[in-house]
Amino acid sequence: MKKIILYSFNLFLLVTCLTSCLGDLDTMPLDNNQLVSDQVYKTKDGYTGVLAKCYSSLILTGQKGGDGGDGDLEGANEGYSGYVRLLFYLQEMSTDNFLMPSSSNGLRKCLNLQWDASNASVVTWTYQRLYMSIAYCNELLRECTEGKLQSRGLWEEMKDEYVSYRAEARFIRAYCYSMLCDLFGSVPYVDEYTGVKEIPVQYTRKEIFEYAESELLAIENELKAPGGNEYGRIDRVAGWFLLARMYLNAESWINENKYQDAYTYAKKVITDGHYPLASDYREIFLADNKTCREIIWGLVQDGQRAQSSAGTNFYVKAFVNGPMDELYKTGIGSRGWGNVRAKMTLVDAFDADDVAFDVNDTWGNGKKDKRAQFMTALPNQVKETWDSELNMTSTFTCGYGYIKWRNVTKDDQLCASGDAYTSIDFPLFRTADAYLMAAEAILRGANGTDAEALGYVNEIRARAYMSGKYAKAGVRSDVSGEIGLNELSLDFILSERQKELASELTRRTDLIRFGKYTKGNNWDWKNGARLGEDVDDKYKLFPIPESELTNNPALKQNDGYKQIN
Repeated sequence: MKKIILYSFNLFLLVTCLTSCLGDLDTMPLDNNQLVSDQVYKTKDGYTGVLAKCYSSLILTGQKGGDGGDGDLEGANEGYSGYVRLLFYLQEMSTDNFLMPSSSNGLRKCLNLQWDASNASVVTWTYQRLYMSIAYCNELLRECTEGKLQSRGLWEEMKDEYVSYRAEARFIRAYCYSMLCDLFGSVPYVDEYTGVKEIPVQYTRKEIFEYAESELLAIENELKAPGGNEYGRIDRVAGWFLLARMYLNAESWINENKYQDAYTYAKKVITDGHYPLASDYREIFLADNKTCREIIWGLVQDGQRAQSSAGTNFYVKAFVNGPMDELYKTGIGSRGWGNVRAKMTLVDAFDADDVAFDVNDTWGNGKKDKRAQFMTALPNQVKETWDSELNMTSTFTCGYGYIKWRNVTKDDQLCASGDAYTSIDFPLFRTADAYLMAAEAILRGANGTDAEALGYVNEIRARAYMSGKYAKAGVRSDVSGEIGLNELSLDFILSERQKELASELTRRTDLIRFGKYTKGNNWDWKNGARLGEDVDDKYKLFPIPESELTNNPALKQNDGYKQIN
């Protein structure tokens, strides 16, 4: 994947042409102009570069790196507007996991669940970035056809690869549509055949779901075989994983029970065996995690060649303040921003004995559950996320830090790219999630056995406690973490997902699926209240951004939000 990074980062003709074609980044497809066709697609490297841009649009922010300007989204703050950073605000900060008290760009509205169609730029940028990625995929699909490859004299060179190039672009596009379905519901549909001047038609949420599903099913055998692609690019297992995730959420998204399908595809991920669970949970989130076989789809970051303040750079720097580097090796020196803290509900999900940070055991080897990675040792640090007058505060020590992301290697060394930017790849899909999806699907009615579901959950917990086959010298393993069948329930799985997947961009979706997002389950600062309050059910979906309604008067706003046209 290092080659893909270089293609994405260095193809000047590609990025300048594609950026100019995007214009104001509305839902229109890329303009198939002569300059792009003649200059970018005259070599195989040009095609590889466009495919690289399809991938990198989900982790990088622009053309220069390090927020150096020439960002992908016109008018957007480049550092704030990277995909996985945006999803953190929408999927994690609006839940019982994390707090970031800033009011800029609509962050406070996301924290408080008080957004609307015009008061949260990060919501608008998420919508635009997903459509931007779709536009890149549509561009490749228009140009990567047998006829155009023949006419450009590239057929012999690319005939063995072009099918998988197309399948990967269709997969990324289907992923983007699945996220639009999750976040926004009923949205415009654009594909490679949509005309430049054509007004996109708004599909229902069900139609968007079914389109993404049909694409994933159609390309299953066109994606490379499990383990058959280079790291950072997807293969057939990623398709199974995304189908499992969509089917698991089908009841909350489109009111259809597809738990049997969710179980079927999650089990395919597990039994295939190409992406086994990592032997140590903590190594999944380090600067050398590209060697971690559990990662099914990793969004690639590199501190020298793929710099961004919006990718995993955010997940270290925003979660760390300067003094923390004196207590353990953060991998970023004193560059921590001191923004993000854990909400009390996340801290309380773990056994209290595992929460405290020990300066003599910085990796938490002595903890029972090694996923309990918090910073509690700063002077005057408290668990509560408010000040002495019960107000929200930016004081970093009001709340515990969350430190599972570290810009060091598994032997606790700084990587060759240094500490200015992180080199941690973001694990967008990983196998542990498939274990938990399969278990949940069984408990919701799929035809697996309760004993099988229990086995999946206990496998995850054994790894977290590093007991049994996961035991390692020098690491505590005397508590197995395994539970009995009488303890297994949907609520237990929801709690397990919180501990396993915190900060990995699933929590809002999970809480909605379990009916615990808007009402009957509160946390710090929900609805602006210190201990949280219920909110309107309209917040299960984000609004179509006001700018999009202005550009396309035919769009219908989601229920509960103001229709401006």
